[in-house]
Amino acid sequence: MTPGRPVAIETRGLRKVYGIDRAPIVALQDISFAVEEGSFVSLVGPSGCGKSTLLQIMAGLVPSTSGEVLVDGVAVRQPAPEKISVMFQDATLLPWKRISENVEFPLEIRGMESGERRHRAAAMLALVGLSEFAERYPHELSGGMRQRVSIARALAPDPRILLMDEPFGALDEQTRIKMGYELLRIWEKTGKTIFFITHSLTEALFLADTVLVMSHRPGRIVGTIEAGLRRPRTYEIIGTAEFGATRNRIWSLISQDDRELSSEGMASL
Repeated sequence: MTPGRPVAIETRGLRKVYGIDRAPIVALQDISFAVEEGSFVSLVGPSGCGKSTLLQIMAGLVPSTSGEVLVDGVAVRQPAPEKISVMFQDATLLPWKRISENVEFPLEIRGMESGERRHRAAAMLALVGLSEFAERYPHELSGGMRQRVSIARALAPDPRILLMDEPFGALDEQTRIKMGYELLRIWEKTGKTIFFITHSLTEALFLADTVLVMSHRPGRIVGTIEAGLRRPRTYEIIGTAEFGATRNRIWSLISQDDRELSSEGMASL
């Protein structure tokens, strides 16, 4: 944590259990961390460790079994789009609406006047470089362009916090790299707080200030790695010894958890 820098969103002792009335499955166990205002934090961990469940709890979409999520000291118990926006792997654009209408949609739900909606949507499309596609439909855009529309839509309500659940996971490698650069540009321009889930250790470290590492289920935070890499980031940094050493530290935390899980399994035989 940086002295004097405010906290944007905080989790305290989060626990999530499914099937309490039958054989319980503990998805998350004692998840506690704080994300500073304006920072970029990535979360990595094995498949099925509860990363998406954690993000949904942070967004107020799913209740925790115990513990809490706080924004400005107030518990998050339901979606609050004026504070928190969510972006998923699928762009989930409405196919029957034009691109500008898709960006306007969350503003329409909030009852914003049509002229103000159009002005806000136009500004967000300009931010992501898609002004000339405002009147197109989603099927007319590439996968990367649709994700940029999704970013514009998430930013349209002007939230303080953007939660992103593997938003580039379905893209090819070249498009994924371009989208990483695009996201960094938008983050630097807007100053939003970003919490970014990914399976890619390289992507996590390239984008973020801080990388949180989760264990196998039940998901726990087993490490917090400070990137310590200069900005602005260029892709050449991935080939440096500093980047490789830090990525290896992240991998060692994940592989150590794998070894511990395997040892526990062998001990039970």
